[in-house]
Parts: sequence; C-alpha cells; structure tokens
Amino acid sequence: MIAETPDIADIKMDTVGDFYFPEVHKYDAGFGITEATIDYIADVKNDPDWVREFRKNGLKTFMEKPMPTHWATKDLENIHFDEFRYYLSDGQKPKRSWDDVPDDIKKTFDRLGIPEQERKFLAGVEAQYDSEAAYSNVKKVVEEQGVIFMNSSEALKTHPEIFRKWFGKVIPTGDNKFSALNSAVFSGGSFIYIPPGVKVKHPLQAYFRINSEQFGQFERTLIIADEGAEVMYMEGCTAPKFETATLHSAVVELVAMKGAKIQYVTVQNWSSNVFNLVTKRGLAHEDAHIKWIDCNIGSRLTMKYPGVIMKGKRARGEVISIALANSGQHQDTGAKMVHAADDTTSNIVSKSISIGKGRATYRGLVHIPKHLKGCKNNTECDALLINSSSRTDTYPAINVRGNQHATQHEASVSQVSAEQIFYMQQRGLSEAEAMSLSVNGFINDLVREFPMEYSVELKRLIDLEMEGSVG
Repeated sequence: MIAETPDIADIKMDTVGDFYFPEVHKYDAGFGITEATIDYIADVKNDPDWVREFRKNGLKTFMEKPMPTHWATKDLENIHFDEFRYYLSDGQKPKRSWDDVPDDIKKTFDRLGIPEQERKFLAGVEAQYDSEAAYSNVKKVVEEQGVIFMNSSEALKTHPEIFRKWFGKVIPTGDNKFSALNSAVFSGGSFIYIPPGVKVKHPLQAYFRINSEQFGQFERTLIIADEGAEVMYMEGCTAPKFETATLHSAVVELVAMKGAKIQYVTVQNWSSNVFNLVTKRGLAHEDAHIKWIDCNIGSRLTMKYPGVIMKGKRARGEVISIALANSGQHQDTGAKMVHAADDTTSNIVSKSISIGKGRATYRGLVHIPKHLKGCKNNTECDALLINSSSRTDTYPAINVRGNQHATQHEASVSQVSAEQIFYMQQRGLSEAEAMSLSVNGFINDLVREFPMEYSVELKRLIDLEMEGSVG
C-alpha cells in the first residue's frame, strides 16, 4: 500500500541539499545485483528485447571485470555491491506540467530552485528522482526547432533510429567495471538531439536527486549535436547524508558532428557518503568543439575524468574543472584527451582545493600518436592546500609521438598563508570569510567559465564548506 504524501514538516533536514522524504516506491528491485535484478528492471520498464540483451551483456561484463587497481585509491575496497538497491520507482511517467508532479518530489525540487531556474532562463528541464525522471519539459520554441529533449528511457523507445545508432558507441560496455555496471542497470538520464544548424539559445538542464538510503543511481545520458548545431547542457546533483553508503555511477556520451559545439556543465554537491564513479566522454568530428565545465564538491569518493576523442580535423576538446575536497573526502578527477586527427587542439585547466584532511588528485591523459601533425595541447594543474593536514597529488600522463606537435604542461601547489588570513581578519572578516575569499580568488578565473546562475551557486557552496571547516 502506498503511504500518504508526507507534510513538509516531515522532511528530515540538516544543511542545504541534505534533506529527504520517507520512501514511497511502487517498484523496488531489492538488494544486490543478479540476472533476476536485470529481468525485474527490464520488465518494469517494458524494455525492448535489444535493451534487455544489452543489460545482460553489461551484467556479464561487470561480473567478469575485477575492481580496477590502476585507479590509485583503496577507497574502492569499501564498495559492497550487494548492499545497494539498483532500481526504485513510483511507476509514474515523467510529468510535463509542474503542477502534476507528486507533492513530495515537487517540494524537493522547489527547495533546490528547479522551477524558478526554468522560468528564468532555461530552455528545458529534466528532473530525476532516484531511478526515474519525475518531470520533463522543453519550451515550445525549442521544440519547434526540432530539438528532442527527454529522458533516455523514453528516447530508446520513441526515437530508436537516432538513439540506437550512438548508444554505447562512444563508451563501450566493457570500457571499465563501472560503465559495465551502468549498462546493466541504467535508468533515466537525458537524451538530446539537436538538428543540423540549430543553435539552442538557452541552456537545457537536468537535475539528479538521490532521496533513498542504500541506493544506486545509474543515469545514462546521450547528447547528439548534428552538423553545425550548438547546445549548452547543465546538470546538478545532490543527495542527503545517510549513515550508509550511496552509489552514483553515470555514463555520459556526447557526439558533436561536423562544426557542432557542445558545452556540458556540471555542479555536483553530493553528501559525504556517496561513491561517485562516473564515465564521461565526447566524440568530436571535423571542426567540432566539445567543452566540459566541471565542478566537484562533496562525496566520499569521486572518480571522474571527462574526455574528448578528437576524431576529425581541427576538432577541439576542453576540460575546465574545479574540485574541492574536505575532511573524509577524496576528489580524484582529471581529463582524457585523445587526438585522432591532424590539427586538433586540446586544453585542460584543473584547479583543486584541499581542506582539513581532504585529498584532491589530478589524473590526466593526453595522447597524440606519431602519424598525426599539427596537434596542440595545453595542460594546467593548480592545487591549493588550506592547511598542513590536507593533501594533493598530480598524475599527468602526456604521451606525444613525433615532432610536429606543440604541448605544454604547468603545475603548481600553494598554501593559504597565515599572514594573509590574519591581514583580512584585522579588517573585520571572520576566519571562515577570509578563507572563503582566498579560495574564491584562487578559482575566480575558472568560475567565469560557468553560466552566471551556476557561478553564484558555486560561490555559495564554497562559503558553506568554509563555514564548516574552520574555527
């Protein structure tokens, strides 16, 4: 029997984003992952036969692959896959009208500012709650341009001719253990197709919310910008803090055809019990440009390395990233750039902040083979340590063959000076405010890359981290 929708007073709440409603689920795949789990998910979602087969191949690959050891962290040993639930849903289709969204879900996203942002500046919104999209809407003017924006579960059924062509092609099932896991149990995520020559003037946004304890969220996002098309996509992620672990393992595939441009912006604010293990990669054809703008705050462990394969001549790939690690957190982030055509250009700019006993790691890969010519890469890695107990590591791998390319790499590590903090305190700032000012100054040039609404949110999140970490 489905429980009544709880009153707003029943929300368990601590800090911003750290609140949840009592669970109300019609469908629950239970704990652990077996072939029966896959059949349960496929049955509930009424998957076509090819999707069920895709899932089972993913499960087989996941079971066969060992836990990665080349990822230099022991935190992965703390993941126990039989302690998670892999599918939770109320069984309802995504609502097109905000008024039709169930009250508890509506209140959740109202508090996170989703409807307000949609009204102000967004061209379309997808809001996912646990395993499925609760709300999905694209503005009429964008829809009339032929833009398709919906959740992936809908798209694989309604647009198989586009979806199936690229699904799993940029990131194969066997790419790594966690891409295989996602292939087995994926649910939700965004599907976007931009027709040739269409330039979407306002951003499209998705918001991924985990509400339930001992749960794994596995959205699958596929964005295709056809020839000469342009789009900006933004995603936000939050989850409440539970005593038990939560797992988030998404797969994101981007395809930019000739002359197309995709910007993918992420601001995540996971709680400190979340294992965030994500695979993100784009394929850029001739004269295309793919740009990842990434901010990672929160989580127990984040392992995320957005990549671009520059397949066509003069293709460009960029990763602009900010990571903040507080005590008990490890931000293992970076970028992967694979040059596969002449005259391609890649740019990586990474900044990390380590607070308390937090650890930030940059892990990057740049690959330029010998037979190419005219390729360029710029890599910059800057780390800021707030105190002596915090830690930062840098593992750049730049593999350049031949002598017809230009590459450069810069790295720096600095620490907030006590004299600087003292100076600001003498002028009336608290220690937290002084720390926040120092951190915001460190990342200010990168924050300009974020859309205004997200840059304001980013500053607010950093201020909150500083408040809880000093004094």
